[in-house]
Amino acid sequence: MMMEERGRGRRHFHDELDSLQDRLVEMAGLVERVIFVATDGVMRRDSSVSKQVRVADDEIDDIELEIDERAMELLALHQPMAKDLRQILTTLKVSNDLERVGDHGVNIAKATRRLARYPTLPEVPELEEMIEITRGMLGDALASFISRNPGTAEMVVARDEKVDNLRRSLFRILVTHMLEDPTRISPALELILVTQNLERIADLATNVAEDVVFLVRGRTISSPDET
Repeated sequence: MMMEERGRGRRHFHDELDSLQDRLVEMAGLVERVIFVATDGVMRRDSSVSKQVRVADDEIDDIELEIDERAMELLALHQPMAKDLRQILTTLKVSNDLERVGDHGVNIAKATRRLARYPTLPEVPELEEMIEITRGMLGDALASFISRNPGTAEMVVARDEKVDNLRRSLFRILVTHMLEDPTRISPALELILVTQNLERIADLATNVAEDVVFLVRGRTISSPDET
């Protein structure tokens, strides 16, 4: 009888763990959508995306709270060890990072709303490139988490420096525009804010990727290979 009860308890625990994973995947889809909508709004100077992004971010916040509560309950009631413990802790970290990504999407949408009030700046191709790389990093980081693929995760980490370099390049370009024409100062400042938020999204995608490596291999990327 005791063995049967333990077996039922383990099955219940893993069912709850799978359900928690499903909820995190749902959150990830929402976050990816928020970033696509927010960054697409920047490229089209569409101020109407702000409300759509804000509503979705509220849902993301609610899911993060739910995940926190359910994860803490699993930790308290089942006291998991080893791989199960790593999965719960990683879920908590990824959930927190995704919530922050959503916040950066809101910041981008707000900047877009303000940007629409100002004259259009000369085209800056580097901004579109930065957006595409950042979106790709986020999408690949989330895919690596869902599929438990550390190889994909490591490729995400390798792209982070490219985003940092683009942010610095864009800063120089936008400052040059401001110096050439004072009417460009306000819109250029908004785009600088956008690039800062994109850089943070890329950093958070890198965090998620590093968490995948820890989850699967039990070590961080910077750690030496296990023997």
